[in-house]
Amino acid sequence: MSGNPEIDPKVRDFILSDPEVVLEDTDLMRALVSANEQAMGGNIVDLRGIAMARLEARLDRLEDTHRSVIAAAYENLAGTNQIHRAVLRMMEPVKFDAFLHDLGTEVAEILRVDSMRLVLESGAEQADDAVRSLGDVLSVVKPRFIADYMTKGRNAPLRQVLLRQVQPEENSLYGDKADYIRSEACLRLDFGPGRLPGMLAMGAEDPHQFSPQQGTDLLGFFGSVFERAMRRWLE
Repeated sequence: MSGNPEIDPKVRDFILSDPEVVLEDTDLMRALVSANEQAMGGNIVDLRGIAMARLEARLDRLEDTHRSVIAAAYENLAGTNQIHRAVLRMMEPVKFDAFLHDLGTEVAEILRVDSMRLVLESGAEQADDAVRSLGDVLSVVKPRFIADYMTKGRNAPLRQVLLRQVQPEENSLYGDKADYIRSEACLRLDFGPGRLPGMLAMGAEDPHQFSPQQGTDLLGFFGSVFERAMRRWLE
């Protein structure tokens, strides 16, 4: 018996007349490569093939990492520019009512949030008419409200910036916009010794706009600037 099995002459002549047919057929080439590896025997290792496969896998990982780094850099730059624009706009008003109006309009638009609320704790039983006249951006609440709101009454550390998803029944803070607020950023504000704390609440319709997995450095910076801007109105 011959060690080389004969191929059908018609098939052989067809391949010889047009070898590109074999080269362009992925499944056929994969079968030929597999047959070649089997013919090499189990004791022979194709180091070049292994090295090439590992290099290709490493290159794919490097390309994915490169794309992720570039995307994160652009996103961080865009976020920094956004915060800077909001800070500059926030520092323009020279009167408190104009400051609050800009907070709920231009600043909220720059930050791309659907609702902005400034929450101030007060020991007074009721807000006076002057506070009510400042519109729905400002909410005056009882002491300890901010801590209870941010921790939901649990014994948990009080963060400077809290990002989370919310449900409509939890959104009484946002008034008539509560029905469609699905995520929020809460910035705890420190106005200095002897003063009750405050909070800046940003509500978004997008449930993924604010989530605990996101970084808080830029919002922390914005909150620090906001604290200093508010202190001039509290003096």
